Amino acid sequence: QVQLAESGGGLVQPGGSLRLSCAASGRTISSLYMGWFRQAPGKEREFVAVISYSGGSTYYTDSVKGRFTISRDNAKNTVYLQMNSLKPEDTAVYYCAASRFPAVTGRASDFGSWGQGTQVTVSS
Repeated sequence: QVQLAESGGGLVQPGGSLRLSCAASGRTISSLYMGWFRQAPGKEREFVAVISYSGGSTYYTDSVKGRFTISRDNAKNTVYLQMNSLKPEDTAVYYCAASRFPAVTGRASDFGSWGQGTQVTVSS
């Protein structure tokens, strides 16, 4: 079982940027699809982005396309989420997740390992 630890969250003004990191331990992530989800207060957890084993394919929810970029460094066993042009509606706890198979539909149930989350707050 892989252990995941997110970092990089914080408070940022609208229009600003943050880069989240997800450090994995316990096994290599090179054979895992890696994803990011988020959960705002009072709302269900929602899919943000997912990246394939080698990083050749990425998928995003419509609301973040063109603003967020998911990437991975398998040598460092780390996944990233670069978030630009942040909006107040991006405020949420962001979770990193791992799947053993191509989880491109965005279903949370497809991901078997989860981090504890990191808070992102977009506010002036």
